[in-house]
Amino acid sequence: MRSFAVLAARPEFTVTAVSCRDDHKGWSEAESQDDYRVVLVRRGRFRRRIAGVPAEVDPTLAYVGLPGEEEHFAHPSGGDVCTAVSLTPALWRVLAGDAARVARSTVYIDSRLDLTHRRVLAAAGAGDLDYALIERLMDLLNRVVEQVVAGPTPGGASPARADHALVAAARAAVGEGHPAATGLLPLAELLGVSPYRLSRAFTRDLGVSLTRYRNRVRVSRALDRLEDGESHLGVLAADLGFADQAHMSRTIREHLGRTPTALRRLLSEPHRGVR
Repeated sequence: MRSFAVLAARPEFTVTAVSCRDDHKGWSEAESQDDYRVVLVRRGRFRRRIAGVPAEVDPTLAYVGLPGEEEHFAHPSGGDVCTAVSLTPALWRVLAGDAARVARSTVYIDSRLDLTHRRVLAAAGAGDLDYALIERLMDLLNRVVEQVVAGPTPGGASPARADHALVAAARAAVGEGHPAATGLLPLAELLGVSPYRLSRAFTRDLGVSLTRYRNRVRVSRALDRLEDGESHLGVLAADLGFADQAHMSRTIREHLGRTPTALRRLLSEPHRGVR
């Protein structure tokens, strides 16, 4: 018996928690999916077989599933809990390239990748799906793709000069409020690069993540509005693209150590500054 809980969803991907309570040593009937997916085990273990080749899947070994593959599963050790990341073919091509050849289906999950997986799950529950979650998810997926795809991928190394120009273009889009800057995926598409490359270039060039930079810009805009006497924090959060007022308050407090209400009061008092 399997149960599913969607943790985050966008048109290009879905992150789902999958719990399986099966306890059978024999192989299941053939199953086939129509998407690309990366499945990582959080607890437990199971067996997966494709093209007659079995693999033991556990927290140290994930797998990549391709559209149309016939899969068989066995659960000789009881149940398990997994994270399944489903990708559209378009997003897979962005990450792996148009002519990607999958050389293997299994992925070794070292301790760093395990931590990245856990951070993806944490970001899925934190509200910022279009930047914070996607930056962490792209880090995870790019490292998976590097293991399974033969040849270079769009997220590969790029010259520092190219990174600098790319970051400048991204900063301009964020600063000008371009419609594509509402999310990392559309911003990367606008700039003609993979989302992982854009994210990595930002950290290399400025020393901060694209998510943090975008939030720094939004916090500045929030300060402008609070300084002008904005009293409707829910409206302010919506205008600035936060998931809700609580998300905005957490972000502002992270950057400035104060709540929006405290900042509004502080900014209305003459001859005082933030210390």
